[in-house]
Amino acid sequence: MTGREFFELDSPQQRLILERFKRMEIIQKMFNELPKADQNLCNHGKYFLAANSSLCGLAANNFFRSILHVRKASLVSALPMAVIPFLSTAAIYEAFVYDPLFSGQLNCEVCAVIRGGLVGAVVGGFYPIFLAIPLNGSLAARYMSTPLPGKENLLRYWLTTSQPVFRKMSLGILVQALTGLYLATKQHGIYIKMLLQMNSGRDPEELPE
Repeated sequence: MTGREFFELDSPQQRLILERFKRMEIIQKMFNELPKADQNLCNHGKYFLAANSSLCGLAANNFFRSILHVRKASLVSALPMAVIPFLSTAAIYEAFVYDPLFSGQLNCEVCAVIRGGLVGAVVGGFYPIFLAIPLNGSLAARYMSTPLPGKENLLRYWLTTSQPVFRKMSLGILVQALTGLYLATKQHGIYIKMLLQMNSGRDPEELPE
């Protein structure tokens, strides 16, 4: 290694990355010292949101099956409608809310809360409904339970068919949005508690809520 290459390793970008890793290590250490209730909310809160997403998927699937008069393959349609929304919601909440928040990249409370609400509403509420459309459409075509239109009228048909489902699912979407807002708010509060602990050196249970 030449002297020039050695100095390039100590570039501002490398120092920034090193400082970020050190900060993440400190945050993780402080997180491990938090009360178990706070740790459980951060570690497992996303799964509650994801479970609600699975329920939304199953409900949307049942509504479309009823509208399209699909009577067969109930397990085949229910399984992906429960599993895919669960995994998608948990992964996206982790990537867009939890990880940025507890890595120190998301310090804005409003931004964190908005992200949580959007993930809850869009991924946990709307996505399962949109996922149910092609699944049940393919089943209706396969078992010929309902005559489907040609390609020229397909979009209008699904817009009309989906309207009653969206109306019935509106409460579920609202609940998902509120759940995402609640989780993001509580987790941001826990993050602030950790920052206070880092600044004061006091025990996390003695810190203000």
